Amino acid sequence: MRSFCLLAATVVVGLSLSGCAVDSGPPPLVVYCAHDSLYADGVLKKFTEQTGIEVIPRYDTEATKSLGLVQQLIREKDQPRCDVFWNNQVLGTLQLKQEGVLEPYQGPGYERIPTAFKDPDGEWTGFAARLRVYIINTEAMPATQEALQQALAADDLSQAAIAKPLFGTTLSHYSVLWDVWGPDKLQAWHADLRERGIREATGNATVKNLVAEGVCQWGLTDTDDFYVAADEGKPVEMLPVRVDEQATICIPNSVAIIKGTQQKARAQQLVDFLLSEETELAMAASKSRQIPLGPVDESKLSAEVKLLKEWAAPGYPLAGLAEARAQCLAWLKAEYAP
Repeated sequence: MRSFCLLAATVVVGLSLSGCAVDSGPPPLVVYCAHDSLYADGVLKKFTEQTGIEVIPRYDTEATKSLGLVQQLIREKDQPRCDVFWNNQVLGTLQLKQEGVLEPYQGPGYERIPTAFKDPDGEWTGFAARLRVYIINTEAMPATQEALQQALAADDLSQAAIAKPLFGTTLSHYSVLWDVWGPDKLQAWHADLRERGIREATGNATVKNLVAEGVCQWGLTDTDDFYVAADEGKPVEMLPVRVDEQATICIPNSVAIIKGTQQKARAQQLVDFLLSEETELAMAASKSRQIPLGPVDESKLSAEVKLLKEWAAPGYPLAGLAEARAQCLAWLKAEYAP
């Protein structure tokens, strides 16, 4: 019996040393995600449930998203740690294309998204959008275009709020205005807002809070933040931001594969999942009411999302704004330099 036990132990040790241990499988997909974890976690968990592919998301802060993750990906370009980038907008993703960080992929998900919302080379694809909006406290002022125009023209803007435009969708907003108005007009407009005392917040969520709590009468934010306040029963309404008489600022999420990933096939599976009708409908049904960009079963959309789709239809084209964003950001960094 003693000899048998010694033999068994020798076999076990030998198998371990020879690499015959049970295969632990491929490593998890690493996803850098600028979308709010409150909404993204459920989507990524659903992907894991359906495919068995584990995902490790890395999120950024409210104040610096998505700029912080974009800069991190550029720094890691030669030794990438990320497999898939889920951005909560498009313009930072354009910079990554310019820097040669992205891997082209045109799968089934790419095919269902309209041309206006994807890169012609397949390096990124948009999905599930939101809009820039004015959030208005209806106990302080009517939520009408006439009242809003009067508020915008007021000498005192101390009861209005905007996020600092160095980051996030406020940076995208400024980049659109840079392209539409030109640098001189945007810079004059920005200086005028500050001279009239507009409150500059750390992010869109803070703008939403200031208006929802009645500290400010109105502010500039995104539809997902607006709905947080609306769902809490706050006295708020919204109106779309228009950069001319018609065009709105529609900001999709975007997804891209990072060049150099060692898990290309699994990364492609995640990209197709995010770009699917299933995911767009799920994000439309979430509390953030994201706007589907590809074809979906319209009967499954709420009245709120159907209205947002109407507002988003004349969205200003973003795909060509990489240079405008770079120039605008350089000016803003100088403007806010300590």
